Amino acid sequence: MHIVSLAGGIGGARFLRGLRATAPDAQITVIGNTGDDITLFGLRVCPDLDTVMYTLGHGIDEEQGWGRAKESHVVKEELAAYGVEPQWFGLGDRDFATHIVRSQMLEAGYPLSQITRALCVRWQPGVRLLPMSDDRCETHVVISDEQGRRAIHFQEWWVRLRASVPAESIALVGVDTARPAPGVLEAIEEADVVILPPSNPVVSIGTILQVPGIRDALLPKTVVGVSPIVGGAPVRGMADACLTAIGVETTAQAVLDLYGADLIDGWLVAPEDEGVALDGVRVVAGPIIMHDVDAAADIARTALDLAQELAR
Repeated sequence: MHIVSLAGGIGGARFLRGLRATAPDAQITVIGNTGDDITLFGLRVCPDLDTVMYTLGHGIDEEQGWGRAKESHVVKEELAAYGVEPQWFGLGDRDFATHIVRSQMLEAGYPLSQITRALCVRWQPGVRLLPMSDDRCETHVVISDEQGRRAIHFQEWWVRLRASVPAESIALVGVDTARPAPGVLEAIEEADVVILPPSNPVVSIGTILQVPGIRDALLPKTVVGVSPIVGGAPVRGMADACLTAIGVETTAQAVLDLYGADLIDGWLVAPEDEGVALDGVRVVAGPIIMHDVDAAADIARTALDLAQELAR
C-alpha cells in the first residue's frame, strides 16, 4: 500500500509516528510544509521538515515536541552575548548542525528535496520525506501594533508574539511561482489513499495545498482527514488565531468546510463534535487525542480503515 500524508510540525509528526506503527509494511510518503522556513544567523531552518525527521528518527525532544533531545544552548548564549538578533528564536547546539549542513548544501546548489533526502539518511525516519516545494515560499503575517501596520515572518508572529497580536491576513510569499518538489505529484498519483493529520489547517496543511498543482492532484484521490479542532478549541497550538485571521470559526465543522467536499472524503472528529456533517463526506466520531504513540496508532488505524473502505 502507498500512503501519502501532508504534514506540518508537532501534530503531524506525532500522527505519522502512529501511522508508521499501524502500517509498518506500507510505503509512506510525507509531503512537508516549508512555509515556516526561515533564515536565521545565515542558516536555513526548516522547522516542520526537521520535526518530522527528528520525531520519526527518535531524536526529538519529546516533552516540547520540537528540537533535539539532550540539547544544550551554548551557541545561542554566545550569540546573545554578542547582541546578535533574533534572540527570540532558540536553536540548540545539536540542531545547529542540521542547519549548517542544509545551508552548505543549498550554497553548493543542491535543491531542498535532495538535501532533505541526504539528511534523512542519518535519521532513517521510515518514510519518504519530501518538501512541498524546492522553491522558496515563506508565510508572512500582517499585523498592526505600536510600530504601525506591517508584515512580519510567520515565525516572529508565532514564536516571539505567541500570536497575541491579531493577524489581519496571512500570505504565502513566493507561492505564485512555486512548483511542487520532484516526486510530490508522482507520489500523489500513485497513492492508494491520502491522510491529512491534525496539523494546522491554515499554515501547515493549507500552505501545502496552496502550491500550484498539489490540490488539483489530490482531488481524484481518496482523502481522509483528522480534525485539529476538538469542542471548539485546537488540539494543540494556536490554530484558532490562524483561523480567525482568514475569517473561519474554530470548529471541526468550519475546518471541514474550509477543506471542502471536493477534497475530503472522510473526516474524523472527537465525540463532542459528532454532529459535524457535509454532503459527500463520511464523518466518523471517536477518540482523536494523541496521548501517546499507541493512541496515535489507534487514530491512524481508524483513518486508514476509513480511507480503504471509501476507496473501494
